[in-house]
Amino acid sequence: MDEYGFIKVGASVPELKVADTLFNTLKIKEQIDLAISKNIQILVFPELSITGYTCLDLFHQDQLIIKAEDSLKDLIEYSLNKEIIFIVGCPIRVKNKLYNCAVVINNGKLLGIVPKTYIPNYNEFYEARWFSSAELENDTKINLFGQNIPFGNDLIFCSLNNKNFRFAIEICEDLWNVKSKSSDYALGGASILFNLSASNETAFKYDYRKDLIKVESAKTISGYVYASSGVNESSTDLLFSGSSMIFENGDLLEENERFNFESNLIYTDIDVDRLINKRCKNNCFSNSEYDFRKIYFENSKNLKLTRTFSKMPFVLNEFEKRNVQCEEILNILSCALYKRLKHLNNFKCVIGVSGGLDSTLAFLVIKRTFEKYGIDNKNIIAITMPGFGTTTRTYKNALKLISINNATFKEIDIKKTCISHFEDISQDMNIHDITYENAQARERTQILMDIANKENAIVIGTGDLSEAALGFCTYNGDHMSMYGINSGIPKTLIRYLVEYIRNNDTNKENKKVIEDILNTPISPELIPTSKQQVVQDTEKFIGPYILHDFFLYHFLKYGARPKKIYFLAKETFKDEFNEKEILKWLKVFFKRFFTQQFKRNCVPDGVKVCDISLSPRGDFKMVSDVSYNIFLEELEGIE
Repeated sequence: MDEYGFIKVGASVPELKVADTLFNTLKIKEQIDLAISKNIQILVFPELSITGYTCLDLFHQDQLIIKAEDSLKDLIEYSLNKEIIFIVGCPIRVKNKLYNCAVVINNGKLLGIVPKTYIPNYNEFYEARWFSSAELENDTKINLFGQNIPFGNDLIFCSLNNKNFRFAIEICEDLWNVKSKSSDYALGGASILFNLSASNETAFKYDYRKDLIKVESAKTISGYVYASSGVNESSTDLLFSGSSMIFENGDLLEENERFNFESNLIYTDIDVDRLINKRCKNNCFSNSEYDFRKIYFENSKNLKLTRTFSKMPFVLNEFEKRNVQCEEILNILSCALYKRLKHLNNFKCVIGVSGGLDSTLAFLVIKRTFEKYGIDNKNIIAITMPGFGTTTRTYKNALKLISINNATFKEIDIKKTCISHFEDISQDMNIHDITYENAQARERTQILMDIANKENAIVIGTGDLSEAALGFCTYNGDHMSMYGINSGIPKTLIRYLVEYIRNNDTNKENKKVIEDILNTPISPELIPTSKQQVVQDTEKFIGPYILHDFFLYHFLKYGARPKKIYFLAKETFKDEFNEKEILKWLKVFFKRFFTQQFKRNCVPDGVKVCDISLSPRGDFKMVSDVSYNIFLEELEGIE
C-alpha cells in the first residue's frame, strides 16, 4: 500500500484509572496489540495517557513521575520487534521543569519527545500550575534511559519508505491557540498531524471542536488524527468524552462513539501522496520559513486497504446533503446563465432538445432561470431535429417536455438536408461511419446557430464534463454553442440533478416525462433503426460513465498515477466490474483524454460547478499534441 501513498493511522482511547500507571500501561499495550492486528502503522493515544490528565497536584509528587517514566520504559521494551509506531502522553522532567509531552516510540527506540507549547491557564484549566511551555526548548536533546532523545516542538518525523509521509505532533491547546502549531508543521512538510488531547465536554463544545479540526485539516491540507481523554478521567469538576477523529484535507474519514467506558480504537488509511499533490498546486506551501529537525524512521508495510472510496465521487452519498448539493448547483447554473443574458441584454435562448438526459437538464435550467428572473418561457426556443436514428421514445419525450413547459416549439427534420449534403461530399448513405454521424451533429448545430441569429438569441450548449474529458462530441458540432451550461457537470451528477428537479416538480405530467427520460439509455441516436429502438448504446462503445467519472476525478483532482487509479477502481468496483473490464476502460480513458485536448482548447464559455473543470481558461491547460505513452506504459503488463 505504501506504493500508492496510503498510511494506515489509528486513534485509541484506552480504559484508564487516574494515577494508576500500571493499569494504564496494561490497557495501552492491549490497544497496541489490537492496532497491530489491524495493520495500523502509527497510533496515537490521548494527552497524558500514562498517568491520566486529571491528576492535578499529584503531578508534583515524585512517585507519580517516577512511575510514569517506569511505564514509559516498559512500553519502549514492549515495542521491540513490533511493526508499529505509537505516540503516548507522559509527564517528563527536564532541568527541574515538568513538561506535558507526547512520546514517539518505535521498535524498542524512543524516536523523539514533543512537549506541549501552549499551556492553558484559564476557565477550568490550570496547567501552568504544573507544566512548563516548550516554547524555548527547540534544538534540545535529553538523556533518557541511556538514549539521547530529540526534545522540543521543532520535530518532524520522516519516513524512509515514503518521502511524502512526514508527521508532526501537537498537544490539545496547541491546536486551539490563535497561532496553531499544526500550521507551522504543515508548512515545514508534515503531511499527517497527530493531536494528543484532553478536551472536556460542555454543551455544544463537540460541534465547535469538530469544526476546528476539520478546518485545520483543510487549511493545512493534511491528515489530522485526534485522540482525547475519555470518561474514565475524574468527573470531580469536568467530564471528558473520549472523542477521537481522523480527517483528511477537511474530510472526516473516521470518528468514534463518545462516552464509552471501554477502550476503543478507530483507524483508516490516509493518502499522503494525494495531500502532497494538492499542496504542490497551492503556492502557500512553496516556500516554508520554518526549519525543523528531521527524525527518520522506517514504517511497516501495510498490505490491505481499509478505507473505501465513493463510486460516484462527484455525487454526495447522503440523500439530504445531495439535495442541498443539487439546489446549490442549480443556483450556480441559473445565476451564471442570467448573468450572461443580462450582459448581452438578450433574454432569448435557443436549445436543441433531443429527449436525452443532457439536453433535458439544460432545458430545465433555462426554464428555472427564466422563472426565477421573470422571463417568459416563450423566450425558450426549443428545437427538436429528428434524424436517421431518432427513436419514437426520445422524439415524443422531447415534444412533451417542450409543450408542458410552455416553451416555443420548432421541429426541423434534418434527414433531407443531410442526404443532400452526403451527395455533395460523395458519402454513401449505407456506410454508417464517423462522417455519416458527424454530418448530422454539425447540421443540427448549424440550424441552432442560424435560428439564434434570426431570433436574436443565443444557443445554449448541452455537452457535459464527461463528454469533454473523453472527447465524445463532434468538433464544430454538438461541442459548440454560445454558452455551455452543462460543461462543468459530469455525467454521473447530471442524472441526480434531473432527479432532484423531477422530485420537486408539482406538475404530474412533467414529472412523468422526466421519469421516462431518466430511464432512457444514453445514445447519440445517429444510426438508423427500423424497430425504433436504441441501437447505439454509448456506454457499450466508450465505456461506463461511472468508471470514466471515477478515473477523471482521481486523475485530475489528485494527480493519481494510472496504476493507483486502477488499484482504487479494482477495490471500489470489485462487485460490479472485473479487473479486465476496468483495465480496458482505463486505457480507453487515457487514450481519449490526451488525444481530445484540441476540442477542449476551443470550448465555449461555461461555469465551473465541481471541484474540477476542463476549461482551458480556468483549471486545466494542456497542449493539444502531448503524448500519453508514459501513462499507458504503467498499465502494460497488468494481467
